[in-house]
Amino acid sequence: MKDFRFPSDYDLGTPEKHGAPVTLIIDGAEITVPDGTSVMRAAAVAGTRIPKLCASDNIEAFGSCRLCLVEIEGRRGTPASCTTPVAEGMVVTTQSERLRRLRKGVMELYVSDHPLDCLTCAANGDCELQDMAGAVGLRDVRYEPGVNHYDPSATGARSQAEARARMPDGIANPAYIPKDDSNPYFTYDPSKCIVCSRCVRACEEVQGTFALTIEGRGFDSRVSAGTGFDDFLSSECVSCGACVQACPTATLQEKSVAELGVPDRKVVTTCAYCGVGCSFEAQMSGDRLVRMVPYKHGKANRGHSCVKGRFAYGYAEHSDRILSPMIREDIAEPWREVSWEEALSFAAGRLRRIQAESGVGAIGGITSSRCTNEETYLVQKMIRQVFGNNNVDTCARVCHSPTGYGLKTTFGTSAGTQDFDSVEECDVAVVIGANPTDGHPVFASRLKKRLREGAKLIVIDPRRIDLVKSPHVAASHHLALTPGTNVAVLTALAHVIVTEGLVDEAFVRERCDWDAFSDWAAFVAGERHSPEATEALTGVPAAEMRAAARLYAGGGNGAIYYGLGVTEHSQGSTTVMAIANLAMATGNIGRPGVGVNPLRGQNNVQGACDMGSFPHELPGYRHVHDDNVRATFEAIWGGTIQDEPGLRIPNMLDAAVDGSFRGLYVQGEDILQSDPNTRHVAAGLAAMDCVIVHDLFLNETANYAHVFLPGSTFLEKDGTFTNAERRINRVRRVMAPKAGLADWEVTQALAGALGADWRYTHPAQVMDEIAATTPSFAGVSYERLEELGSVQWPCNETTPEGSPVMHMDGFVRGKGLFVVTEYVATDERTGPRFPLLLTTGRILSQYNVGAQTRRTGNTVWHEEDVLELHPHDAEQRGVREGGWVRLASRSGETTLRAKITDRVAPGVVYTTFHHPDTQANVVTSEFSDWATNCPEYKVTAVQVSPSNGPSDWQEDYAAQAARARRVLAAE
Repeated sequence: MKDFRFPSDYDLGTPEKHGAPVTLIIDGAEITVPDGTSVMRAAAVAGTRIPKLCASDNIEAFGSCRLCLVEIEGRRGTPASCTTPVAEGMVVTTQSERLRRLRKGVMELYVSDHPLDCLTCAANGDCELQDMAGAVGLRDVRYEPGVNHYDPSATGARSQAEARARMPDGIANPAYIPKDDSNPYFTYDPSKCIVCSRCVRACEEVQGTFALTIEGRGFDSRVSAGTGFDDFLSSECVSCGACVQACPTATLQEKSVAELGVPDRKVVTTCAYCGVGCSFEAQMSGDRLVRMVPYKHGKANRGHSCVKGRFAYGYAEHSDRILSPMIREDIAEPWREVSWEEALSFAAGRLRRIQAESGVGAIGGITSSRCTNEETYLVQKMIRQVFGNNNVDTCARVCHSPTGYGLKTTFGTSAGTQDFDSVEECDVAVVIGANPTDGHPVFASRLKKRLREGAKLIVIDPRRIDLVKSPHVAASHHLALTPGTNVAVLTALAHVIVTEGLVDEAFVRERCDWDAFSDWAAFVAGERHSPEATEALTGVPAAEMRAAARLYAGGGNGAIYYGLGVTEHSQGSTTVMAIANLAMATGNIGRPGVGVNPLRGQNNVQGACDMGSFPHELPGYRHVHDDNVRATFEAIWGGTIQDEPGLRIPNMLDAAVDGSFRGLYVQGEDILQSDPNTRHVAAGLAAMDCVIVHDLFLNETANYAHVFLPGSTFLEKDGTFTNAERRINRVRRVMAPKAGLADWEVTQALAGALGADWRYTHPAQVMDEIAATTPSFAGVSYERLEELGSVQWPCNETTPEGSPVMHMDGFVRGKGLFVVTEYVATDERTGPRFPLLLTTGRILSQYNVGAQTRRTGNTVWHEEDVLELHPHDAEQRGVREGGWVRLASRSGETTLRAKITDRVAPGVVYTTFHHPDTQANVVTSEFSDWATNCPEYKVTAVQVSPSNGPSDWQEDYAAQAARARRVLAAE
């Protein structure tokens, strides 16, 4: 296989520009670059590396270090090459005796106020100050030690070690500031800071947090993470790592590098957290992972990162990982470690016995949205070919299944329409039912940058998320709707667009079904859908609604970004179609800067859906009823595929309680914690005769399992992930699987134990089979991915390099279909017993059910789920900040601590679901989307009251979980 030709990682000093071509001469060589390019970057492109310290190609030029001086013919002095733009005919000299002396003198000044402890410094071998000292030939410092920032003793010591020896009992130098190690992942050592401002500028320009600043002036200046009372942990720093990556010295340094040493090799792979799909360099020292650094050429993240992808990979080495297969006859018994052969034989025997007793359809499986496309494809293949039924489902059932239904109905394909780069051309962004700064922080950084450049923002959310108002970013409109009224709000927006003549009629006539549009337009134009008529229902002021509609329809390129606050409702599919209606009506589809963009929750939830994880669809979203589609797979797989859809997850659990569904294979999902109505899920699992859990840890679902097959992390496998923008990214093996097998090998082995004769030797062969059977993947291969880095499906003969923007010349279904979206109130109603509405979401530092992030340093920011409630509701109930509260619904109850905040409106409460001790889903109902059974997590009627601590149910659950996780000692 051809190796991926990684682009050069050399830092070109300043960002790329896109002006007209300009030709100049640098050191006698002619070079042509775009207008606006800096002399430094032009020289770098020509192969000349000008010394630099304050410059980096991911932030704008600053010109503070004075190390990159050059000479320009016809100009006086020695300007900084980073801040000097090229000009036609310019003649530049980068090397001369004069420049050598000046640069050496500048470096000497830097080093005179820097500790000379290079041999013991954690950045030794990875320090730009050290490199530049060598580049300019600095071999001695003429200045005697004096007042400086690195000597705590003020005795003229040349290093901190010498200073401690001279004055072991205290600090006498007011200029010296001790190291800050409050952050779990990196340290801040002011004594090594050269005040280049790269960290401050990265925090502003790359991340958009503005948490850092330069405090003081002249010799007293230093980097500050807030007020004088703040350290990095207590500050507004979000630990994205941008400052650490930007730092040219050991001032900001990963603790992992200090512990394990500077890495000596790297592997480019893809993050296994959210649906942004960031590319990272896994930097290694031998076989140990030292750090994850965002890959500057990654097309989804463009060198950005967040705290999870950047630092929270320690779960891969956590002691909780199960590395040996385990079995038990009954869930009341302790686990027994066995060989792979015995575990697979035990599992296969039980599954075949169940089918012999109860029929072919008595077993099924759940694919993982955290595993690769290839692994997911094999799981659904095993269920359809080897199990002999279509009883396969995935976590998208409980998150984005309405996206698949709604977008396929209106546009003809079940995916978002744009790439993330498209946000740079957006003029009006609508964020509905999503919290990007917490759930998709890298995309949020790119969105915030565009907003700072002048784009407008409309937020539709019952909660005041950070994007509504934060430093340097504010929404033009916040439609704080009552939970459950999404459809009514979107129809009211459509009412304004239609009745005020804001429809893009030319687009609709050319690209959409006109008859369907006419029916829809007549429907939304009805007076009962006006903002004034719906104000009492939605809670959104009519004037605000009208202003938001006018902005979206008339403000230029309009893009809609939505999340689980749209899909996890009884009308989730209806809401998705309502969003599609708005985009089509205003012509905001089919070009950069516009579109309908679902923000996928898990790293490969898009891929899991693409790979045929739904019971009614084979890979590529093709229905099992289609004889030609089934024939394609049957020809390659052999055997017969059933032509009737199988069971969805809720149906499996219901059938298990009834006794007709008895066996389940679960790969990489924790349905007991993530699915609604925890008691019902537990009852379904407990009723089964064979539950096989294939995962990293003994999760909550494993409490009811009979077989545990150890899984592998994304660091231990080859394959691909598909992110929210349909981008297929390579996952490359960084280390050997700790349990001996990658996940795809485990599935193949289980299929073999059941009688299949699969002979894959590498995931690349699985992708070849996917391409041979799935039209939208027809042009995808590992060779193609190595050549291009990544592609966005559809990738085929028509679009051999993929499709960043969908529906450019027409919709996949032909004509775009407008759908009438009647608002139907949920059956989950508030009342005297349960007067409040609970909605749920995520927080930045934790991820999904927390299986990964709870086993990292991220717990320092969020060690437990809390309940947010408005001060008015808290006062009425006698609830105090930090006090225990009972959260009860018609389904169950739990207890957690209270957080009193006006981020939620009166009558609304909010919590996360990251910690199994809380089990927030014990209170959620069984109501679900009418089309897809996606649970209605976002609307649950509850009551809140003070409590003394964990509920009886929580204590019983904790005791049962402890019993279920007993493992017999190895003999």
